[in-house]
Amino acid sequence: MPSADNPAAPGRWISGAAPAGDAVRLFCFAHAGGGARFFLPWREALGPDVQVCPIVLPGRESRLREEPRTRLGPLVRELSAALAPYLDRPYAFFGHSLGSLLAYETAKQLIVEGRPGPAVLLASGRQAPQQSRQSSLHLLPTEQFLDHLIALGGTAAGTGLRRRLLESFVPMLRADYGLTETYRTGPEPGLSCPVVAYHGRQDPVATEEQVARWRESTTGPFRLRMFDGDHFYHRDAPAAVTAAIRADLAAADLLPAGIP
Repeated sequence: MPSADNPAAPGRWISGAAPAGDAVRLFCFAHAGGGARFFLPWREALGPDVQVCPIVLPGRESRLREEPRTRLGPLVRELSAALAPYLDRPYAFFGHSLGSLLAYETAKQLIVEGRPGPAVLLASGRQAPQQSRQSSLHLLPTEQFLDHLIALGGTAAGTGLRRRLLESFVPMLRADYGLTETYRTGPEPGLSCPVVAYHGRQDPVATEEQVARWRESTTGPFRLRMFDGDHFYHRDAPAAVTAAIRADLAAADLLPAGIP
């Protein structure tokens, strides 16, 4: 395994202790501008039988000095290599917004490379990959870009950042937005594992119909789950969300049925 001092070392990509033991591994991919901190409340809510493993991308948190990635293909190949040492037992992916896209494409990349894919993909707060359209928010002038971020709520309001401080994160945020806004996928299903789409009823970013089309991303079982709330309905691990995650992990045979 590469040294922890190497930016490409597997441990740099996962927040906290390296995945180990018998707990179910749930790798979590955050929204644009997000990171591991968003999933910290999940560790207590889902533990000890689920080990929440938040992904840390370059350009944020403990990797703030690294250049954020601007191309999806190379990024998912890096993710695949970094996660490979921790896929020795069945696992699941949860992704929100941009994170849904990263989880989906990383799952596809793992399978292409002959590695085990996730037992279930939980895709949250994003239109289905087949519906992706080009847009250019990441090219907006800084003031307009900041206005958009603050109006959305999660990146600024969710972390308590003031506008002036948020400006220092603009390069990373632009990179994240660019990853999703320039994304294209083929029309064919990319996975065969179960996919469960999670959606906040008041989400201004993706509609129920757009999220429901995640059924086209797999030849396996599909389910749509609806929750009260906006784009960040899952903030702070509300009981309805964690109960749904446990149920979906049990349905994928990762947890015994009936675990509360």
